[in-house]
Amino acid sequence: MMEYSNRNITVSVILPVYNEEKYIEACIVSLLRQDFPQDSMEWIFVDGCSKDNTKQIIGSYKQKYPNLIEVLDNPNKTVPYAMNIGIKAALGKYIIRLDAHAEYANDYILKCVHYLDTTDAENVGGVAETKSRGYVGKSIALMLSSKFGVGNSQFRTKGKSGYVDTVPFGAFRKEVFEKYGLYDERLTRNQDNEMNFRIRKNGGKIYMADDINLAYYCRDSIKGIVEMAVKNGKWNVITSKLCPGAMGIRHFIPFVFLMSLIIMSILTFMMPILGWLFVAELGLYLLFDLMFSIKSASKVKYIPFLLILFPIFHLSYGFGSLVGLIRGNMIR
Repeated sequence: MMEYSNRNITVSVILPVYNEEKYIEACIVSLLRQDFPQDSMEWIFVDGCSKDNTKQIIGSYKQKYPNLIEVLDNPNKTVPYAMNIGIKAALGKYIIRLDAHAEYANDYILKCVHYLDTTDAENVGGVAETKSRGYVGKSIALMLSSKFGVGNSQFRTKGKSGYVDTVPFGAFRKEVFEKYGLYDERLTRNQDNEMNFRIRKNGGKIYMADDINLAYYCRDSIKGIVEMAVKNGKWNVITSKLCPGAMGIRHFIPFVFLMSLIIMSILTFMMPILGWLFVAELGLYLLFDLMFSIKSASKVKYIPFLLILFPIFHLSYGFGSLVGLIRGNMIR
């Protein structure tokens, strides 16, 4: 085998990881099946001080593939720090940012490189099939694949190839980071949205190809999806404050919905005649809830749980934005 330092690296894959022992092995196995030549790749795992067996699992694969796998430490723990550590260490012409919660089609890396070479996009990504385990997890996956659940998020709702505002993770030429700068380390979340906004604001394009495929494993419990929704909602507000324009209108619809319920409740209490507006709003939401629960369910057994999941997710997301608005100066 050639020495690592003498290899002609074309692609640097960067994976921020933290406590991923449930998912990391399947992720690595999917990378080992890639059609792209291993001799032309390096995989840089940037570990945020994992407390489980994540690093040991990666280490066992590093022993088998020492010229392919590199493990770096991220004492700051968050994704933007991890990405910047990886980018600075990367040797490749292309930077492909991946997530350990996912498995990738055999041609994922090959097609990312193909579209970077054949389009004028500065970031390329694909379509994510949301998966999970168990009845609750599969119900959550169905909700997160619905336009009623996540809005017009093309990569989550099986959108068609074309130019978009954001893609999952992303594949870049390395010079993109020299041109636009590294990831914003202030952002615990939404760093991908901010990076893509910065590219678009400066005249660059983001391309989503519907034949670039990955399977993303979402939360598999009510507690997990509520925590995710609250944090996402909170960081949408914080990101908008730190980086105006980085977040789209769709990110704040749950907040508007929650506030409308609160305001209409107060107005109805003060002026009972307005109660019909409140009832009309609730009735319309429940109608959409029923319609999309039926439409989203792959099997009848998921419909009752989806009826509950949609409002739980929307209200939790909206509550997170409210928290972010109230505590906007307390960035964590």
